[in-house]
Amino acid sequence: MGFLIDASVFIAAERGRLRLEPWLAEYGDEPAALSVITAAELLHGVERAADPGVRQRRERFVEAIVGRFPLVEFGLEAARVYARLWAELAARGQMVGVHDLMVGATAISLGFGVATADARDFGRIPGLKVLPVPG
Repeated sequence: MGFLIDASVFIAAERGRLRLEPWLAEYGDEPAALSVITAAELLHGVERAADPGVRQRRERFVEAIVGRFPLVEFGLEAARVYARLWAELAARGQMVGVHDLMVGATAISLGFGVATADARDFGRIPGLKVLPVPG
């Protein structure tokens, strides 16, 4: 099937709450990728670091991630899925954060799931397979 990795997984790894390599090994040959939305969220964390040492450490960490995993664009098919999901959720009075919904829509458009330490929010997205990650 394959899966997109949410920013929460990398944040858990950076904070030492998840050992990324053993976790990835559990999925064997499953394709793993990164949404450009997730890349933006991680890069935002770099930009927000006030301490130069923290910023440098985060930047190395994030650049290693974006260099390792294929990046998936938010294209027209994902936009169509996003619009449908947004309408469905709004009609039910349930909202999901914009970035999470974009990542979820991208995953659905690819036939992928989302690996996340934030299963509560992603779990509200209809039709999305959520791979919960401890973190």
